Amino acid sequence: MDPVLEYFDGDQLAKTLDIELLEYTPGTARCRMIISNKHLNGMHKVHGASIFALADFAFAVAANAHGTVAVAINADISFVKGVDLGAILIAEAVEQTRNPKLATYAITITDDAGDIVALFTGMVYRKKNLITEYIKQG
Repeated sequence: MDPVLEYFDGDQLAKTLDIELLEYTPGTARCRMIISNKHLNGMHKVHGASIFALADFAFAVAANAHGTVAVAINADISFVKGVDLGAILIAEAVEQTRNPKLATYAITITDDAGDIVALFTGMVYRKKNLITEYIKQG
C-alpha cells in the first residue's frame, strides 16, 4: 500500500467527518467533504470546526506527502461564506515555501458552485522521522 495513504488511514477524525482524500503529490493535496447533519452547528449551517478540519487534513496530507513527518506549528482560517446541508466542499492545499525545517501552505476551500468558503494558511515543522515509522503494524 502507498505509505501516505496508509499513514492517513489512521486519521480517525477525518474518518468520523467523512473527509475523503481525492489526490495528492508531495506538497499538494485535494480533499472532499459532503456536508451532513454531523457537520452542522446550532444555526443549521456548517460548523466552522468542520471546515477547519477539512482544511487541516488537506494541509497535513500535503505537508507529509514528502515522506517525512511534518507537524503543524501554526494555522489560521478565514471563513468567507456560509455553507448549508448537502453542500460538497473541496479543500486544495498547495505548498508555498519549504526548507529543511519549516514549510508553509495555502489551502482554499470551495463549495460545489466553485465559490470560496474559507481561506486557510498553515506552517509545519519538518521532523527527521519518516512517516513509515508511524504506520500501525498488523
